[in-house]
Amino acid sequence: MERTFLAIKPDGVQRGLIGKVISRLEEKGFKLIAMKLMYLTNELAEKHYGEHKSKPFFNGLVGFITSGPIVAMVWQGKDAVSAVRKMMGKTNPLEAEIGTIRGDFAIDIGRNVVHGSDSSESAKREISIFFTEKEIIDWKPEIQKWLYE
Repeated sequence: MERTFLAIKPDGVQRGLIGKVISRLEEKGFKLIAMKLMYLTNELAEKHYGEHKSKPFFNGLVGFITSGPIVAMVWQGKDAVSAVRKMMGKTNPLEAEIGTIRGDFAIDIGRNVVHGSDSSESAKREISIFFTEKEIIDWKPEIQKWLYE
């Protein structure tokens, strides 16, 4: 099973959307294997968004993600990276389909509720930034036999 990283950004936390985001992934059949409510330091935020360092919006990303608490999570399941990206919707919420997290809960690209890994490589890198292997709990829910062949 594949793992992916998902963070509920400060806007999602402040708006009380933690439970709604988690419920959507659980109801789809993904398994939550790690979670933290945390404030990001500038250093951790810069590491997380390192690929965007040379872009003009980098400082805004770092400023926003450090402006309040986030919920960092690791989810596991079949094709988790691509499936969770699809559930999140397009980065610009006004282009995201209704029924996606961003399409249902966001209006502005700078306040789009969630961040998720865009590839398996990104997922591995992002998970390692936020979690140690000891913090990731591999468990088997009884319902799993009803989800996968």
